[in-house]
Amino acid sequence: MKAASKSKVVVTGGAGFIGSHLVDALVLKGFEVHAIDNLVAGKRENVNSKAVLHTADIRDLEAIRSIIAGARYVFHLAALPRVQFSIKHPRETNEANVGGTLNVLIASAEAKVKRFVYGSSSSAYGGQTTLPLREGMTPHPKSPYGLQKLIGEEYCRVWSAVYDLPTVSLRYFNVYGPGQPSEGAYALVIAKFLKQRQEGKPLTITGDGKQTRDFTHVRDVVRANLLAAKSPKVGKGEVINIGAGRNVSVNRIAELIGGPTEYISERLEPKDTLADNTLAKKLLGWEPTVAIEEGIAELMRA
Repeated sequence: MKAASKSKVVVTGGAGFIGSHLVDALVLKGFEVHAIDNLVAGKRENVNSKAVLHTADIRDLEAIRSIIAGARYVFHLAALPRVQFSIKHPRETNEANVGGTLNVLIASAEAKVKRFVYGSSSSAYGGQTTLPLREGMTPHPKSPYGLQKLIGEEYCRVWSAVYDLPTVSLRYFNVYGPGQPSEGAYALVIAKFLKQRQEGKPLTITGDGKQTRDFTHVRDVVRANLLAAKSPKVGKGEVINIGAGRNVSVNRIAELIGGPTEYISERLEPKDTLADNTLAKKLLGWEPTVAIEEGIAELMRA
């Protein structure tokens, strides 16, 4: 993916974990990169110095309209994430994850953006009785967050059909890597374990630790976004899994990181996730490259 004469691109959530990695990749490719972030979860220092950071909120349509104007591509990653946070704050997360997504779609359609890439989540699948998870399955979200991400996908599909905005939705599976949040409502299990190990504390495992996740490295997720922006095979609201296609238990993650463990009460979450990434290979020419053992070893060396 090459920049066409310094084309303008916008990344919402560009100061966040995945967004800042995507901003870095787009800067390297020569794009004029604009990041939108309200800095609630994102950090100013995460944003590449060659990108323009707009401290704005996607819930404010007027504020983002002028930023998106003239953009060739929009990557919509801004969200209030995490299942547990959405259960405690359903209204607040809905305003950001549904209302905010609608605003970014409106502004993108007005700007006649060439491709709108939406960062969705495997949480949209919710409770399923069979694995691997395939895009054709009927979603059964188990949390407000999963439902909100599903609504965003449907908005993308409708905006392609009704407003002629080329869209594609990428369902991320448990993204991890350098810069992942380790504290607060946005903490990810691998980052949390690494921090606990560094502090000499036991690794806290919810439930029995046998729950499995399809951990996907952020570099692979960024590459999927770049491919989704250019692929001639998408643009009508397709939903595509971006997952490693291999699941490992939380106990196994704890084993790879090492140290004493402590089991705490379980919480509402899917028991297992595993992506079928056949469609990503077919439509995007994408496949994962970073194995979980390699990814964790790299984080432990950092």
